[in-house]
Amino acid sequence: MLWTERYRPSRLEEICGQDPVIGRLTSFAASGNVPHLMLSGPHGTGKSVTIECFAKKLYGENWEMNTSVFQTADLFSQGKKMLEEDERYAHLYQKSQSLTVNFKYILKSYASMRPLDAPFKLMVFEDAHALTRDAQQGLRRIMERYSGTCRFIFSTTNQSAIIPAIISRCLPLFFAPVNIEVMIRHMAAIRAQENGGAFPCSDDDLELIAQAAQGDLRKALLLLQVALESGQCKNVQGISLSETGTITASAIDAIRKGDTRTAIRQFESLMIDYGLSGREVLFEVRTITRRDYNDPRLAIAIADADSRVGHCNSEYVQINAFATGIRDVFS
Repeated sequence: MLWTERYRPSRLEEICGQDPVIGRLTSFAASGNVPHLMLSGPHGTGKSVTIECFAKKLYGENWEMNTSVFQTADLFSQGKKMLEEDERYAHLYQKSQSLTVNFKYILKSYASMRPLDAPFKLMVFEDAHALTRDAQQGLRRIMERYSGTCRFIFSTTNQSAIIPAIISRCLPLFFAPVNIEVMIRHMAAIRAQENGGAFPCSDDDLELIAQAAQGDLRKALLLLQVALESGQCKNVQGISLSETGTITASAIDAIRKGDTRTAIRQFESLMIDYGLSGREVLFEVRTITRRDYNDPRLAIAIADADSRVGHCNSEYVQINAFATGIRDVFS
């Protein structure tokens, strides 16, 4: 069993590193006075589990009956196929209508259901940044109509993708990257529980894992489990690299050796073969360069490239220009 599930918090008090947010939500649950909420922050900082724990504190045993969760990223990537196959939506799905029309109809159906022994229910939208603009406009009107019996909670890693009309109706709660000291304490407690604490990872190894996770507690627990079960606590850097991260590191090494042509081919492979966007490639580059080089000139070059990628017609041209432009940093 994955430790991210085994050690998943079941109460608000168990959530690590988000004390200001947890304090507010605890107060809301105690008073029963809950506004619409906008939860934003990086991956692995506790947004989804916080919503679940908040619902449990608010409704007790009836929390699942009073909480409707919509996985918007899956819905808008898979389209009408998901609505047709998912048993939660199949009876409401209208084949002749568009995805957006179906989405609005399903939301209205769920919002119109009376809560169970509570004045209102929770309507939760995971990965809310995946909502199209038309869907958000329709959702805004649904929020206006059903605000008496529903509270809407949006969870996102990119709040700027949400229209102002929705943002203005929600109380923003920001989930910051989890502090390294907090992650180390949490991992040390887990280490003590697993196999009587007989695993070989030292406190220094835990610090390396926390640094590799970069504020993502879920990633830290995955790295810890892999490191402990494989006995590779001394090779945290190796196990923390994804396949795309390995290719990016190889491209940066090629630039450092003066082989820009190879680096460009590897960057293009990330975009063509792995489906990364230009900005996602730059994020991988940023992760590698900050860990291995930490040169302010690289940070400036990445920032400039990111700005150009956001305003260009061809991401390939800008990524190639970036690869060519940073050669001088390694000379």
